[in-house]
Amino acid sequence: MPIDIIKLDHTFSVSGQISVDDINELAAAGYKSIICNRPDYEGGENQPHSEELEAVAKTLDITFAYLPVKMGSVSTERVKAFQKLMTELPKPVLAFCNSGRRATALHEMARQSASNEVKAQDSVFDACNWENAFDVVVIGGGSAGIGVTASLLKRRPTLRIAIIEPSSEHYYQPAWTLVGGGTYDIAETVKPMADVIPRNAEWIQAAAAVFDPESNKVRLDDGRVIGYRQLIVCPGIRTAWEKVEGLEETLGKNGVTSNYRHDLAPYTWELVRELKSGKAIFTQPPMPIKCAGAPQKAMYLSCDHWLQTDCLDSIDVEFDTAGAVLFGVADFVPPLMEYVKRYHAKLVFNSNLVKVDGTQKIAYFDIKDADGAIVREAKPFDLLHVTPPQMAPDFLRDSPLADASGFCKVNEKTLQHTDYSNIFSLGDACSSPNAKTAAAARKQIVVVAENLLAEKEDREFAAFYDGYGACPLTVENGKVILAEFGFGGKLLPTFPFNPTAPSKLYWFFKQTVFPWVYWNAMLKGKEWLAHPRKLR
Repeated sequence: MPIDIIKLDHTFSVSGQISVDDINELAAAGYKSIICNRPDYEGGENQPHSEELEAVAKTLDITFAYLPVKMGSVSTERVKAFQKLMTELPKPVLAFCNSGRRATALHEMARQSASNEVKAQDSVFDACNWENAFDVVVIGGGSAGIGVTASLLKRRPTLRIAIIEPSSEHYYQPAWTLVGGGTYDIAETVKPMADVIPRNAEWIQAAAAVFDPESNKVRLDDGRVIGYRQLIVCPGIRTAWEKVEGLEETLGKNGVTSNYRHDLAPYTWELVRELKSGKAIFTQPPMPIKCAGAPQKAMYLSCDHWLQTDCLDSIDVEFDTAGAVLFGVADFVPPLMEYVKRYHAKLVFNSNLVKVDGTQKIAYFDIKDADGAIVREAKPFDLLHVTPPQMAPDFLRDSPLADASGFCKVNEKTLQHTDYSNIFSLGDACSSPNAKTAAAARKQIVVVAENLLAEKEDREFAAFYDGYGACPLTVENGKVILAEFGFGGKLLPTFPFNPTAPSKLYWFFKQTVFPWVYWNAMLKGKEWLAHPRKLR
């Protein structure tokens, strides 16, 4: 039987007792280390011995650690030893005991211990060091982080701003849909991070690890502690590929692809060009996800290519969405349904991808019926375009800044944190219930820049966010429905045209104008058409 593995985060999993044969399965799943938390002979002579397991693990280049813990007794020394293993072992790691409960408890106790140690160590960072704190620290160097930094420096050039961002590259992700449809060059979607960091801002190339809002500090993954007077949280949203069993092992091969990754978008186009007949499945996971229209955009552009090359009648197209509707704003559903009919696509609602067997080319979905019962269904495919589950980054989700869903807790109109007045958030990581798109960040940038300075200078807030988001729906090669809307699905069109009608002009905007504005305006503090409507 397959091992019952529970993933606690993207680098650490737990399970019950494993056997010698299970280690091959763990190696195939990509695990680099195993921790045995079950004492030898606890379950009798039939229990596999740790030395036997370690010997097999070594033949498969898996690091094995024996850290036995008795049931009902977890000492401080064992927690510290476990914490050290979690830091030093190659990732990802699987820890096991009889049921997995002790391994889970150790993981949680080690995580809490690390958090407490950070607070204790940070106490040395006292008032005498406050002069070394930055005026503003920005967490994240994506569109929101770079854009808000540039806008702040346009307003107050003397501000000392640090951007904390580990990546060496910056991506224009909205164009990956076009790359997957064969209408955009992937090379044009990326630039060195150093080229987009605003002048006069300091780039700290590291990842945030722990927030300490009571002391106005952030600890980085390399151990440094950064002080701030004001904090902007915009690290984006994490694509949790590991939440779909078997997906990571087959991405980029066996007909499995996704426009949600830079290196895979060209593979999407390769698969679309090569497919002449068979089954094509496009998936959408539960919300929230960034660019909620992107899963169906991939379907529309693929279908349009198959239609133009006289292949569509030989291809069975299916769109499986975990949601109950095609699109969240009702006004745009009728024109989208016209394209669904044109492409003879089958819509399957309340259908969530949970497992992929790439070798056999079978996708498994949990489908909820009208009574709420869930049935797992296996579906063969020739092409599978996956939109991954998405979630707040781990360091944010586990912090005092997060709401119940893990996102940074803000007032949706002011984008100020509801508990800490010197903290603001925008982009995909904030809790505001708007569509998570670059267009939303473009509007949020102005609100945060204005309100952060108002808070700093003890002025009344004058900028308020109306929930604006935009989704250029590429319904065919050469036409776009430009969906612009705010809180509650209210239509907020920028231009005086029918917002639900497919348009060649909007295709030109999507393919040419929007990328140029992104690189040359949004990331440089030029706020064209970005100022919020007056709102109370």
